[in-house]
Amino acid sequence: MEAHMNYRKKPVVIEAMLWDGNVRIGHPVAKWIKENGGEYTWTPGRPEQKLAIVTLEGEMTASAGDYIIKGVQGEFYPCKPDIFAATYEEYV
Repeated sequence: MEAHMNYRKKPVVIEAMLWDGNVRIGHPVAKWIKENGGEYTWTPGRPEQKLAIVTLEGEMTASAGDYIIKGVQGEFYPCKPDIFAATYEEYV
C-alpha cells in the first residue's frame, strides 16, 4: 500500500458577484447569469426572496449575502460568504 500524498489546489481565477438578496428583471446578478448561459429561478417572498441556480450538481438555493460564482466550466453556483473568504482573494 502506498503512502498518502499531499496536494494543493491549483490557482484558478473565477468571477463572482455578491448577491444582495434581491432578484428582479435587470438585476445585475440575474443579468450576469442569463447573459453567460446560466439558468436560475427566483421566488419573491417575505422575509427573503429565493434564488435557485441550476448547477452541474443540480439546483442550489442562494441566500442573501452569498456569493454567486462562475466556475471554470462556465457553471454558476452559490457560495457562503465565510467559505468564499477562506477560499478566494481579490485578483486584479
